[in-house]
Amino acid sequence: MALIQGLATGCVMRRAIALPSGPCNQAIVLAALPDMALSMGEDGRFGLDRRTKLLGPVRLDSGAAFAPVEFAYETYGTLNADKSNAILICHALTGDQYVASTHPVTGKPGWWTRLVGEGKPVDPARHCVICINVLGSCMGSSGPASFDPGTGEPYGMEFPVITIADMVRAQAILLDHLGIERLACVIGGSMGGMQALTWASLFPDRVQSAVVIASTARHSAQNIAFHEVGRQAIMADPNWQGGNYYTSVDQPDAGLAVARMAAHITYLSEAGLTEKFGRQLQDRETKTFGFDADFQVESYLRHQGLSFVERFDANSYLYITRAMDYYDLAEEHGGVLAKAFTGSKTRFCLVSFDSDWLYPTIESKRIVRALNAAGAAASFVELSSPFGHDAFLLDAPEMNRIIDGFLKAGGL
Repeated sequence: MALIQGLATGCVMRRAIALPSGPCNQAIVLAALPDMALSMGEDGRFGLDRRTKLLGPVRLDSGAAFAPVEFAYETYGTLNADKSNAILICHALTGDQYVASTHPVTGKPGWWTRLVGEGKPVDPARHCVICINVLGSCMGSSGPASFDPGTGEPYGMEFPVITIADMVRAQAILLDHLGIERLACVIGGSMGGMQALTWASLFPDRVQSAVVIASTARHSAQNIAFHEVGRQAIMADPNWQGGNYYTSVDQPDAGLAVARMAAHITYLSEAGLTEKFGRQLQDRETKTFGFDADFQVESYLRHQGLSFVERFDANSYLYITRAMDYYDLAEEHGGVLAKAFTGSKTRFCLVSFDSDWLYPTIESKRIVRALNAAGAAASFVELSSPFGHDAFLLDAPEMNRIIDGFLKAGGL
């Protein structure tokens, strides 16, 4: 943490004023810094736990225009003089902007400190790293729990249904505000990988390279089915109240916990579960012949569910899983995935894991074939791991070595 804290030194908050945004968007900035502060190296747009509100709007796939847009994000490192070292880290479904700093709710280290940090492949000593809480989430960016300026109440289910592309368009507005016209790399695993692919498809001239890990270009029927189980668990909780629970003492914690438990199974592998838990009993010598958590794996899942409700919003879970289910990058290209990357100059690196059955290797290979057909530069590797889909978040030295080599081959 010494490194991360040191990077934030000198970044101070200033009185909000109105300034125009960057050159690539018409958004108006509602929170920014005086020019004098910029010349002093005290640019409050950069640093830990940043918040800003921009008028936008974000043009949504549904046809609506959403504004204003709140952003919560973090940056690490320094943007170089020609602004060529910016790396965007995109988080997964239940992730957030705290990629390499202590989470303010859980007190745990950032979720990708194995990849981002001093001496790591993504190094703030070389790179300006940005991680943005996605549109629809609940850690500071606009989402169902945010206040609707028109009513003064939380949006709840009045928040518009969004897509992965909508999340990316919102990120582009924030990057305009930060003065970053081009990204040296976009990196993401799982839903973050979907965002990386979408960045390369929607804004090819703004993306020099992309690293897509344990991801897919479309959600399968099985993926949708698991998400629907989770959504139904939330909506069946009496405390959900049609999404209007924000002022209630009782929250839909039970439904959200069950949703998390069901999803968490898909992040693991059968071999990994067997190796870690097998059929071992939890703190007992014999079965209770009841419905308590007799088995260690039951206790583990219950813990995952209960700890999750402390940091996540049930409505956000509904909205983000729906965005993932709508994801099909080929759909707007006549069903031909290669057309999403026609003429792309972006360099791609794809990584999959052999025990990942949520987004199996066949999905990464499908993307690689499409990139090859489009004439894009693409490299691909399947790594061996017993940890299933979660492997990209765990100790994966081979993945780190590959990403490090890929970035340095591109001058990063």
